[in-house]
Amino acid sequence: MQKGIIYLSLLLIGTPAGLALPPPDDIPEEVLRTEIILEGRSPINGEPVTTAEYEKQTEELATSPYPPQIDPKIRQLIFLLRIRRMIRTFIPI
Repeated sequence: MQKGIIYLSLLLIGTPAGLALPPPDDIPEEVLRTEIILEGRSPINGEPVTTAEYEKQTEELATSPYPPQIDPKIRQLIFLLRIRRMIRTFIPI
């Protein structure tokens, strides 16, 4: 164990500190978090859209009169997984 720590410390001492830093043209994450995004991609076809168009499309998708259709096989699998989870609460195996 001691040898591993010694080798690691020698390895770290021999490397310049500049290699651990990000490149100078890299934008810090704190700045990216506050950046306001003015354009996006359409959730329907992936084409570039403006903010107003994006908002309109997401609102139309959210208020669709038709419920999402799930494949019957997937619906059956979800049902079986829920039953399995219920059984595991009573019989933990």
